[in-house]
Amino acid sequence: MPAFLTPEQKTLAEEIAALLSARGETVAVAETTAGGLVSAALLWVPGASRYYLGGGVLYTRASRIALAGQPAEEYANYQGTTPALLTSLADAMRIRLGASWCIAEGGMAGPTSGRSGAPPGRTTLAVVGPVRRTEVTETGLADRETNMSEFTTLTLRFLRDAILSAEAA
Repeated sequence: MPAFLTPEQKTLAEEIAALLSARGETVAVAETTAGGLVSAALLWVPGASRYYLGGGVLYTRASRIALAGQPAEEYANYQGTTPALLTSLADAMRIRLGASWCIAEGGMAGPTSGRSGAPPGRTTLAVVGPVRRTEVTETGLADRETNMSEFTTLTLRFLRDAILSAEAA
């Protein structure tokens, strides 16, 4: 069977699983342009039911409102996947699933720019839980498949680093 995760994604998923399990914490996932790969990585680790509560590929505004419970008014003056919008999505999904943490990801996988004018290869990350942080990053690439994989790696690394920073606090 061909591998669907990179070696780095597997390592990050194992690290996240160990950290969450040791802390007795759980995670929810709200992803858009990664297309379910973040959840797939977290579920790849045996024993995922100890820490993974659920997630969704919330690709449209309607799905974010209906499935995550994100307030519709968040989209009144839509400016793309901003840090504030992704933080709101992470908050909504974390509350909806009762998770200790939620990681949210959204951006432009490519090959073209979106209505907001964001270039392909840009993604916004937000994590909420014992620590809260956001990040906007760009791969500089327009290849959709490559960006989806890169976004997955970036999202997993961002979550791992947030958990580690909470441990250090």
